[in-house]
Amino acid sequence: MNLVSRAAALHDISGFGRCSLTVILPVLSAMGIQCCPIPTAYLSTHTGGFSGMARVDLTHTMQESLSHWVSLGLKFDAVYTGYLSEPKQAQIAAEALQTLKSSTGLAVVDPACGDHGRLYASCTPQLWDGLARLCAHADVITPNLTEAGLLLDMDYEQVKQADPEWLVAQLSADGRKSVVLTGVVWEKNRMGAACFDRNSGRTALVGAFRYPGSWPGTGDLFSAVLTGALLQGDGLMDAAQQAVDFVSCCVKVTLDRGLPLREGVAFEPMLHRLTDRYLEDVAEKDCKG
Repeated sequence: MNLVSRAAALHDISGFGRCSLTVILPVLSAMGIQCCPIPTAYLSTHTGGFSGMARVDLTHTMQESLSHWVSLGLKFDAVYTGYLSEPKQAQIAAEALQTLKSSTGLAVVDPACGDHGRLYASCTPQLWDGLARLCAHADVITPNLTEAGLLLDMDYEQVKQADPEWLVAQLSADGRKSVVLTGVVWEKNRMGAACFDRNSGRTALVGAFRYPGSWPGTGDLFSAVLTGALLQGDGLMDAAQQAVDFVSCCVKVTLDRGLPLREGVAFEPMLHRLTDRYLEDVAEKDCKG
């Protein structure tokens, strides 16, 4: 791992509520990674439990930012895309994956378009088509069950009943990309992710204790930790396990403190857990002449 890895993050930002860039920036920073955002939209709050929010589409600024970065010759160890609000943004994100990623870099795509069997109101057929094509450029995709169903042209109920390890193998495009399928429940009190690793061809389930409830932003939290761990040199299964464990820990802290569900999980008190490995690595490098 380089002393400081660098990730470009194309996501929305919410002024209030723990999700998207307000989660991704501190998580990657805590893991010793320089996170460089290209915001896709600004919302005064996230949409999970709030209404009437102010919203600004940033498509034009995305294109200008990307063009500027390309003119500077910037390259990134990872390009990580998430929520996009219109089809043009999917085209810009695809261009970012192709022009910003270094020759050894990682393209991580979270095809964020819906959850619990329902599409987000902003997800038009044209936008979904763009997200599906964006996944074709990815090294790693992190769909939830709803998004997996769309990618596989399967009904949501069918997806919930299917073998998750079979699902990730199908999503891998004949083994060409790694897949981490989130929101998988395979035991009464255990929840996590199903993984397909394109490097080894292996599938596996990773999980942690399942707490009651559903919190906005946990998918962003999971994918940010996953991306950070991959940049730190972890294999896919270990990175996914670290992400599952961290999200589970943050949920427990949130429940123990009785915090409002719609504000997302309280990850801030637990960020120190993410710094340990990075600080150990830095110390080891500094001690070598």
